[in-house]
Amino acid sequence: MESLRELFKIGNGPSSSHTMGPKKAAEQFAVHCPNVEQYRVTLYGSLAATGKGHLTDQAILSVLEQIAPTEIVWKADVVLPFHPNGMLFEGLKGGDVVDSWQIFSVGGGALANEETKETPKHHIYPFSTIEEIKSYCQREGKTYWEYVEDCEGKEIWEFLDRVWTVMCDTIQRGLNNDGVLPGGLKVSRKASTYYVKSQSYTGSLASRARIYAYALAVAEENASGGEVVTAPTCGSCGVIPAAIYHLATSRNFTRIRILRALATAGLFGNVVKTNSSISGAEVGCQGEIGVACAMAAAAACQLFGGTPSQIEYAAEMGLEHHLGLTCDPVCGLVQVPCIERNAIAAARALDANTYATLSDGQHLVTFDKVVRVMKETGLDLPSLYRETSEGGLAKRYYDQC
Repeated sequence: MESLRELFKIGNGPSSSHTMGPKKAAEQFAVHCPNVEQYRVTLYGSLAATGKGHLTDQAILSVLEQIAPTEIVWKADVVLPFHPNGMLFEGLKGGDVVDSWQIFSVGGGALANEETKETPKHHIYPFSTIEEIKSYCQREGKTYWEYVEDCEGKEIWEFLDRVWTVMCDTIQRGLNNDGVLPGGLKVSRKASTYYVKSQSYTGSLASRARIYAYALAVAEENASGGEVVTAPTCGSCGVIPAAIYHLATSRNFTRIRILRALATAGLFGNVVKTNSSISGAEVGCQGEIGVACAMAAAAACQLFGGTPSQIEYAAEMGLEHHLGLTCDPVCGLVQVPCIERNAIAAARALDANTYATLSDGQHLVTFDKVVRVMKETGLDLPSLYRETSEGGLAKRYYDQC
């Protein structure tokens, strides 16, 4: 597996695969092909179907238009075999194509194609399944975060410290921003309202209201194009910050313990990214919200001193109970039902932690098995439920877009 630096990425929303990935691709093509009279970028499949709502064209134009006039071609009905999020970059002179590059945005801001698939990746983790990692930890008497440190080096803590700082900053911005989110659905920000209401409640209701408020704060910032951390994607970026921030502020966990929890969360997300997918266009929202819930549950269980088996159980529940979740964003915007899903998944992650902590950690279905089932389920989902906005909730509201 690759470094956690390839999982937790800092950038602007609203979508890691539809905004961050295409912008990154445009930057790379601009460096490779700078001396042209015109650019043409063709978007395929899911990238074209929901690209306008995800600001894909704006992300690409913000880079290429500074060099030469750029045309965006939308081909939602053409799905390339490598991945649903396909892009073809072309540089033109005198009307002729002088250079071209086909690349795919495969989730979490990452890019890939047949060429990169054959290129050996920089794997720093010797194990790629939780079963292998858990066995190693139990054999060596180590925790998951210690395994991360063994593989990444102590430098990983500086990186995770930066990640946590951005997550906290995003929450604070979201809690203090009001107004209507861009895009045409006229969705009002709710984070500040939920947080204010939480102050008048007590006990479990106050706790739950704050979790919702933190998740809404991050998801709303993402929807408005603010700076967020992919965790593991932009569309699911509110789950982990909300769960951990709530525990950090209500239980007074030290910063180093928070960073260790983030390391554990990242490890579980990395296993999914390696063995399945975190792309909504490929496996539906189970690969985004479901994985984020699993990561947050693992982090919470780590904070409460869970054993490796209990932590794996918490993560397994977080993912298992999101199996089959479709990705059907209304109008192609990362707003409905995406924002609410972040809030509900954050709360569910803490519930999974509680359930696992009460157990002895023994369970029938392993995390790795759920990861395999998630991939199979995602590939079995019709394309209209995989970030194309052609089915489900998106279809019901299509006329209003």
